[in-house]
Amino acid sequence: MNTRLFVIAVIPGIALALSVYLTDRYDKEPIGLLMKVFILGALSVIPAAAVETVLTLFNVFPGVLGSAFTAFIVAGLTEEFLKREVILRTSFKNKAFNEKLDGIIYAVFSALGFATVENIMYVVFRFATNPYVGIYRGVFSVPAHMLFAVTMGYYLSLAKFSYTGDEYRIFLRRSLTVPVILHGIFDFILMSKIPILLAIFIPYIIYLWIVNLRKLNEYYLESKRGFEGEIYGNKR
Repeated sequence: MNTRLFVIAVIPGIALALSVYLTDRYDKEPIGLLMKVFILGALSVIPAAAVETVLTLFNVFPGVLGSAFTAFIVAGLTEEFLKREVILRTSFKNKAFNEKLDGIIYAVFSALGFATVENIMYVVFRFATNPYVGIYRGVFSVPAHMLFAVTMGYYLSLAKFSYTGDEYRIFLRRSLTVPVILHGIFDFILMSKIPILLAIFIPYIIYLWIVNLRKLNEYYLESKRGFEGEIYGNKR
């Protein structure tokens, strides 16, 4: 195994995970739980590969329809479902998940665990002779997984802290469907090889960053207000 390529493959995921962890300034999540989520997210690559292999057998659609099936169903639905499943089975009901920002933190760690292993598979093994794959995936693919996860965590938090059963079901459903759509669009633009779609790839990436940074900032400010409220409350 090429050590240099391995380092190139793991750096983006670790760097992004660290940056998101540092964003959680006022009520940090337990390191042990975060590592558990990250590792299980990484291991979810195994069932994802198995499911994607089976689903690919059902892709009998020609041309653009085949690309859409692969983008939205084979990749988007399978990967986002498994990444979300990690959170639902580990941190979602944990007492440490006590504010909305936490949903984004856990979702990002699950997604980056997955993205890191996926990146190793592509950069170190599948395309080891192409030096540009590591650059492309480090700039676009790994951050994209993080951005899909921000949306996932945003809705998971709305579900967890919802007031009614109907709200819970709506937001829990959106925590899967919206990331799947975002993920599917990302992959479809690249897989379809339609020039007009390729032309909007960079604008789409910019859109993902803007929308999801707003979501992250919304919950960050809410976390900050809660922390400051506790301080002022204790002073009284």
